Amino acid sequence: MLASINYWSLVKQASWIELFVLLLLVAVSAVSWALMVQKSLQLSAARRRSSEFLEVFWEANQLDSIYHSISKQQASPLAKIFKAGYEEMLKLAKLKANPSPATPAQHRLEGIENIERALQRSSVTEITKLEARLSFLGTVGVTSPFIGLFGTVMGILSAFNEIAQQGNASIATVAAPIANALLATAAGLFAAIPAVVAYNAFLSRIRVFDAEMANFSSDFLNIVKRNFFN
Repeated sequence: MLASINYWSLVKQASWIELFVLLLLVAVSAVSWALMVQKSLQLSAARRRSSEFLEVFWEANQLDSIYHSISKQQASPLAKIFKAGYEEMLKLAKLKANPSPATPAQHRLEGIENIERALQRSSVTEITKLEARLSFLGTVGVTSPFIGLFGTVMGILSAFNEIAQQGNASIATVAAPIANALLATAAGLFAAIPAVVAYNAFLSRIRVFDAEMANFSSDFLNIVKRNFFN
């Protein structure tokens, strides 16, 4: 039974290579769990603030009132996208008040394209922030089993070398060294499995944010076209 395994005894009997692999995997696992907690809090805050911002956005009658009330939604990616688009619209409004020799059609086309580019740049920036350090979890999920396997292989090689020197291959002689070696593989899986699960879960949530940003950008552009470029 697992409860009867003396893990501390296995660690004390491990070779220096196995100890190095175990310590590396423990450190990587600790960093992964800290990152999982941080990323979970970040995405939860972004989800909560985005919901609050959407309520404000669709209930407001004027865009400027939304712009002046988004200080509480700074954790919301949608609020930051709106801010980028609205500020670009203000720049175009100033240009419209002081028109250049260009034709109105050219103004209209360039204006919409400028706002669209501002929304896209902001969306990319927000997605990049949400995905920050997420690749670390993916790397841990992919490499940890191989690191553990490396420790296991080196431990088994060391065990067989010791057996050859003693000239005794009984179960009593083989069991303890093999168990020490397999502990590295178990540690690798322990580090990898939560990291892979968290990576896929976070990636799925970020994809939802990406779709919501694209939908909000389209809605914002439609509102601007109806009320600003007419």
